[in-house]
Amino acid sequence: MSRGTALITGTSAGIGHELARCFAADGYHLVLVARRSEALELLATELGTLHGTAVRVEPCDLIEPEAAQQLYDRLTQANVAVDVVVNNAGFGAIGEVHELPLERQLDMLTLNVTALTALTRLFLSGMLERRVGGVLNVASTAGFQPGPRMAVYYASKAYVLSFTEALAEETIGTGLRVSCLCPGPTKTEFGSVSGMDQSKLFRLGTMTARDVAEIGYRGWSSGKVIVIAGFTNRLAVCAVRLLPRWAIRKIVKWLNRRAS
Repeated sequence: MSRGTALITGTSAGIGHELARCFAADGYHLVLVARRSEALELLATELGTLHGTAVRVEPCDLIEPEAAQQLYDRLTQANVAVDVVVNNAGFGAIGEVHELPLERQLDMLTLNVTALTALTRLFLSGMLERRVGGVLNVASTAGFQPGPRMAVYYASKAYVLSFTEALAEETIGTGLRVSCLCPGPTKTEFGSVSGMDQSKLFRLGTMTARDVAEIGYRGWSSGKVIVIAGFTNRLAVCAVRLLPRWAIRKIVKWLNRRAS
């Protein structure tokens, strides 16, 4: 029997791709959302064959105005009841604020913050009425501190972390599970797209997308609000809480520089 339907954004590769596998393996039907339709179709075929799950493909660019609302409307008209929203789509860009194009930084906020908030709000009412499902938002360990040379990205993930924690508290006793997955450096397309794969931070070591997704799925399933992937990343977050803010800024700025 199906556990319900999970909508997962950013499923064409990386952590979102692996989260789709986790949900399908545990009996969820899926709505896969990303820009690349071919990658979505391949994943849908794979998961349908392996797990017998129903998979709906929704090619969509969530940076576009009204994209979240239009996606919600299409699913509502098709009588698809979404029980879990997994907001994984997002991107980053390395460089100082004055160096990066303004449009790219605003697009980052639209995808990482605005679309995530819109999808959560749009599907939340139905979940609350049915008292089932929940939300899994993918932030980052970047959300625990400021990030010189990736200022907007780090700030966007701080929003996701804060928003998710607040939502988790608001929904206590409703039957919903609300979690924030916080990966550290992960071996995905994100590194090459953002330019972070050449940074000192990424050269210190990365986790696999599969490991991060499995940790995130288990954490959400058990009702854990903040899920930090990996022991080293948990230690780093603890250090952020202990060190003075001025020191954290200096350290992060150094880590976000290109490795020699």
